[in-house]
Amino acid sequence: MIGAMTRTLYIVAYDISNEKRLAKVRYFIKNFSTGGQRSVYECFLTDEELERVTEGLKRIIHPFEDRIHIFTLDGRSKTHTLGIAIQPQDPDFFYIG
Repeated sequence: MIGAMTRTLYIVAYDISNEKRLAKVRYFIKNFSTGGQRSVYECFLTDEELERVTEGLKRIIHPFEDRIHIFTLDGRSKTHTLGIAIQPQDPDFFYIG
C-alpha cells in the first residue's frame, strides 16, 4: 500500500443540550465511527481526519451549552468489554456516504 496512513483510536463522547444539534452531532460523528453507543463513539482517525472532526463539531455545537470530549487511546491496548460489546477494530476502509 502506497502512503499508508497511521490511524489513532479516539473515543468521542458528547453531551448536547439541544435535540436538533444532538441529531446533527450524532449523524456527523457516525461518519467517522467504527462503533459505539448513544453518545460515545470509537473512531480510528488520521491526524487530518481528527482535524476535520474537530472543526466539523465546532460548527455544530453551541460552545456555552454543549460538551464534547475526544480521548486518545492506545489502539494496541485491549479494552474490557461486557455483554454484546465488541473490541474496537481499525477497518481496512471506511464508506462515507
